[in-house]
Amino acid sequence: MALTRDEREQFLAEPHIGALAVDAGPDRGPLTIPIWYQYTPGGELWVMTGATSRKAKLILAANRFSLMVERVEPTVRYVSVEGPVSRTEPGTAELLREMCARYVAPEKLEDYLAFATANHGEQIAIYLQPQRWLSADMGES
Repeated sequence: MALTRDEREQFLAEPHIGALAVDAGPDRGPLTIPIWYQYTPGGELWVMTGATSRKAKLILAANRFSLMVERVEPTVRYVSVEGPVSRTEPGTAELLREMCARYVAPEKLEDYLAFATANHGEQIAIYLQPQRWLSADMGES
């Protein structure tokens, strides 16, 4: 059964690992990779990645991407969203902290931020304006 707008937006706002897909060019399937993301219901979805990474280059060339999140318990549920890149901005310490706090245990956050800052290089935040949605829940929760 398809989710309501509120249900799909709330589900997407939870800290799932996303599967990002973007066109990888002629004679290639889409690049599909796991990624952390941030989303607030009614707003833009955003991801952070290396500024010169293949992923960033492909997203900026296609000017759009898709992201799918799922769970298997207590029921199989998924939300997929697709849309155009609405803006980009340089990755900052504040954006990095916001993203990492969503996924990293509080007692490990400072160590992870130090590691990411030292090892991930220049970052870019890429924002998506949700345009098309697919969603379903395969059972009662």
